[in-house]
Amino acid sequence: MPNDTRIVIHFKDLEIDEAVRDHIQTRCEQLAEEFPETTSFEVTIERSPHAVDCHGHVSGKQTRAAAHASGLETARHAGDAFLEKIERELRTHHDKRIFGQRRRAQKHRHETSEE
Repeated sequence: MPNDTRIVIHFKDLEIDEAVRDHIQTRCEQLAEEFPETTSFEVTIERSPHAVDCHGHVSGKQTRAAAHASGLETARHAGDAFLEKIERELRTHHDKRIFGQRRRAQKHRHETSEE
């Protein structure tokens, strides 16, 4: 994980669970390694009237993504659901950027070869 990646995990209206915090921290570190453009992860796990919700956002160089998971039984389930959603968001954003650059380069090569 890059040293400058910031990971902040909040528990709201829930007792702090170090095992859940460590699990989410580890998953965020893995995402930061896979998507090096990320610089900040902020995750909030909170109790809703009858379940546990998790929401958060990720930011970085040319990257902004947010996700929300609600109505889950435990803080760990809520965290995992959030992380799955945020990973899909990051992958979609990353792929659009990478493949968009490749498409532009191929189009440019095609246009210059026709001249």
